[in-house]
Amino acid sequence: MHSKTAPDRFETLRTAQQIAYDRAPAIRAVYDSAQMTPQDLKGPNDLARLAVTSKDMLLEKQRESPPFGGFLAVDEAAIRRVFVSPGPIYEPQLFDDGTGHGFSHTFRHAGIGPGDRVLNTWSYHLVPAGLLLDEGIAATGATLVPCGPGGAEQQAKIIVELGITCICASTGFFVTLIEMLERMGYDLPSQWNVRSAMLGGELGDWMGKRREMEEKYAIQTFSAYGTGDFGLIAYEEQGKPGYTVQPDRLVQICDPQTGVPLGLGEPGQIVVTTLDRGWPLVRFGTGDVAQALTHSPDGLVERIGLLQGRVGQGVKVREIFVYPRNIEELVIQTPSIQRAQLVVEKPQNREMATLRAVLSPGASKELTEIDLNERFKQLSRLKLDSIEWLGQEELAAEAPLLVDNKH
Repeated sequence: MHSKTAPDRFETLRTAQQIAYDRAPAIRAVYDSAQMTPQDLKGPNDLARLAVTSKDMLLEKQRESPPFGGFLAVDEAAIRRVFVSPGPIYEPQLFDDGTGHGFSHTFRHAGIGPGDRVLNTWSYHLVPAGLLLDEGIAATGATLVPCGPGGAEQQAKIIVELGITCICASTGFFVTLIEMLERMGYDLPSQWNVRSAMLGGELGDWMGKRREMEEKYAIQTFSAYGTGDFGLIAYEEQGKPGYTVQPDRLVQICDPQTGVPLGLGEPGQIVVTTLDRGWPLVRFGTGDVAQALTHSPDGLVERIGLLQGRVGQGVKVREIFVYPRNIEELVIQTPSIQRAQLVVEKPQNREMATLRAVLSPGASKELTEIDLNERFKQLSRLKLDSIEWLGQEELAAEAPLLVDNKH
């Protein structure tokens, strides 16, 4: 994968965006509306002057000017594949990529290479996941077994009979494969060669579930953050929290309403600019929410935390967005409560945050309140106004984690 060190990324960006400005009407419009040209891009503050383009806006542009909405900066003959995301949104992959839109990065960092046999269970149909992972694996020199989802019994046999060393799967399907192998009488981990698994994220205590599987089945798990628009945006590095942004993606964490970049630890929308020339999206809002953990020397985000939800799921409380993941983490980190729900109201024009919670049997209400207040402040930077204790029957397990009663 072609990548740039931090000091010269804006030089590369100016060159790529100038080509886009000259060839892609939608990109030119982004700059014209900010009264800028690509040559004005000297640093992150200049980049932040450009408006954020959302998926909805991309879809609208594609409907107005099919099929690519004026964002394509190369001849259509340069398109290798067109992926179709819900909407539908058409996402071109160009011939000159060869890295699975950067996914080779995450496999190399996980130690995948020649001698490995990788089972890829992600879908190859319409959506980009299967093919992009396929290319990323192949770029490392590993041997690939392309399966797609489904057929757990057949895939379980493949794992053993071909000596698979790495499995790419959703966490749920990976568990299904393990259970299938155990039902077939295999003793794991002694009767398989699997050393690692690239897993897709899920709700709940996902990291806790991964640690348990790693210990029980003697494997290393890893993950990545990517989209159909960009391919790989960020990847996990062993021993480091969150995801490290790959060098050809310029990431800012921005206020979902204003598009203004936020500071470290503040949850906001992941906004991405690419150094790629053919599909040169600039300040594109992914709709995903995370926090910036560290910045690179050029002032862009170097590492992001785990995803906290989608932009539309956030509730603003006293100028700070709270997301369902904040409440989920609060429950995971507080064994003395069984479930919780944050209710936001606005009596007398002051926004109030009330945590409704179910106490675990035998737990101390007073000590738990102290714990909850401190943990909630750490997770959200907000102070709870009150805690309301409920019985199990008063707060169903499927109740929403966030309730916005401000209006």
